[in-house]
Amino acid sequence: MTNELPGLDVAGLSAWLAREHPELAGPDTGPGPGLTATLVPGGRSNLTYRVDGAARPLVLRRPPLGHVLSSAHDMRREHRVITALAGTIPVPPTVAVVDDTAAAEVTGTVFFVMGYVAGAVLARPEDNAAWTPAGLGRLATELAEVLADLHGTDPVAVGLADFGRPAGYLGRQLKTWRRQYDASRSRPQPLLDTLQERLADAVPDDGARSGIVHGDYRLDNVLVAGRPDAPHVAAVLDWEMATLGDPLVDLGMLGMYWDIHELTRAAGVVGVAGAIVPGAGYPDFAEVIDAYAARAGIAVPDLAWYRAFACYKLAVILEGIHYRFTGGQTVGAGFDTIGALVAPLAAEGLARLGVATGGVVPSRPATTEGGA
Repeated sequence: MTNELPGLDVAGLSAWLAREHPELAGPDTGPGPGLTATLVPGGRSNLTYRVDGAARPLVLRRPPLGHVLSSAHDMRREHRVITALAGTIPVPPTVAVVDDTAAAEVTGTVFFVMGYVAGAVLARPEDNAAWTPAGLGRLATELAEVLADLHGTDPVAVGLADFGRPAGYLGRQLKTWRRQYDASRSRPQPLLDTLQERLADAVPDDGARSGIVHGDYRLDNVLVAGRPDAPHVAAVLDWEMATLGDPLVDLGMLGMYWDIHELTRAAGVVGVAGAIVPGAGYPDFAEVIDAYAARAGIAVPDLAWYRAFACYKLAVILEGIHYRFTGGQTVGAGFDTIGALVAPLAAEGLARLGVATGGVVPSRPATTEGGA
């Protein structure tokens, strides 16, 4: 029997699969009942459903309910980059991308279908319990090596030469997030305003570096599989922000999330810090950078600006969530406290740039990473 889910017509998906991909439909799947689907929790944007009852488990991705800007949730781009990277780094196998806006048979939007990859998402400290500390240390090394492999992939060779405009990427990123911040203003945020200004005053020259950028590379955006003492990255997920640009942005984001535990603890915010906590087995981020540099065969430059930009980006995202929560547009556990992390994140970003924060203490003193 089918089940009803917001944003997905399971009977319509069953009919589409039987018609367009009968090899995947399975013995009990046809124009009538057969498939079941479950909304996968987590994530703040696109919706992900696990689909069972076909010849093999599948995953469907679609834009969020009530989305307005299709360019911000471009299913075709996400499908394209995952398809292009198959065989280069671990990604799910793709099946098809479909424009369902006119027919409204399945989602009423553009959606794409890919194969299900078995694995765990390490999003909370308790998720570490399935793995040994030594295993998590090795996983950290592989996480860095997979990112180095992504950045070392030639976009031309995988058909992504026109996937973005590397020149001026950092400047455009700042403008994009400035617009996002302006659209989410509901209270004074002087530290975030200052961080925005300081970042704009010191944009690195990104002309010498370009590659495929994931845009949100972090531990809880990968699937982990394997033995407790030998976990590995089974697949990298959530490619909606991927483009061509300065790869150091990914390192800055990874580093920000790597060290965010103390910041969130001090601010009393839950649901953001992830699984990387002291004592679990994860190394310091400096060791992650060393693993990345060894795999990439490069000397990683100082990441201060990129770490600060990552703080700014997450602060803007959280300020937007706070704005929607106070307006009654977002419900759920943790949304009532998430706005408390915005100012500490801004202070952390300013500290990375060597700017005094007026009494707001960042999570830890700024250090030079990736450069002498």
